[in-house]
Amino acid sequence: MSQSDAAELLASFRSWRDRAIAGLMLYCGLRSEEVLGLDVVDVDIGGRWLKVPLGKLDTERMVPLDTEILALIDHITEIRSPGRPLPHPRYRRAAQFLFTHHGRRLSQNAVRAELDRAAETAGLDHITPHQLRHTYATALVNAGVSLQALMALLGHMSAEMSLRYGRLFDTTVRAEYERALDLAKQQARTPAPGRRNLPLADITGGADWKDTPLLKSRLAGGFCLRAPAQGACTYANICEHCPSFHAEPSSLPILAAQRVDAEALAADAEKRGWIAEAERHRRLVAQLDTLISEAQAG
Repeated sequence: MSQSDAAELLASFRSWRDRAIAGLMLYCGLRSEEVLGLDVVDVDIGGRWLKVPLGKLDTERMVPLDTEILALIDHITEIRSPGRPLPHPRYRRAAQFLFTHHGRRLSQNAVRAELDRAAETAGLDHITPHQLRHTYATALVNAGVSLQALMALLGHMSAEMSLRYGRLFDTTVRAEYERALDLAKQQARTPAPGRRNLPLADITGGADWKDTPLLKSRLAGGFCLRAPAQGACTYANICEHCPSFHAEPSSLPILAAQRVDAEALAADAEKRGWIAEAERHRRLVAQLDTLISEAQAG
């Protein structure tokens, strides 16, 4: 879902309770069964955190609460009447469920029915609860959240699980490509064609170019910086990978320096969750090893 559709959907729910349920999936990334399993004690209003109890993967995690959803939950906890504690479906202890209906724990069917009604009111196609979680994850990926942070927020045990959400990037960003590219150019101060290049310090903010949040390529005679929305340059390191390229012994210091920087760029990309970018640098490292060996052999 686009962010504008998400806002329309949230505004179409009729009650504080249903808006909070959808918001916890849409802006906090909870699964629907996790939302319905929340106990009143799981919400830290003052600290703006939510403890998500044992869920699908038998893991417990803490997620930050969106300000708007926090206000809804705060209102619900203020007006709700404590009822009879009910056994929790996962660990059977008595729980004061945050979301109830006539003294009973709210059902998945009730959530889906209200979601269908709200989607119809907002003029949207059929939407499933898990699509709201997908929307949350995709928004984080598009904003550049690291893979490690995404895994923690979604409660995933492996990078592969989170990368499924990362692949949604291409389809969601295409419709806003021009806007995103213009914004990225402004943020990175990428010079427009025909204009004089800005000083490097203006682009990197005075930091080492290898640490900037841009797509970086180490070249034999320098380096290249591109905004993330532009993607990696098609021609980056094309010579090093060309079968017609040969290195001379006199070039060994240049190749060695390029290899050191390529390793650093791979580590930087992995830390940011840019898996494809990290693999690109790793391929260059492997090719440089081959070129260095050949140059050393004469």
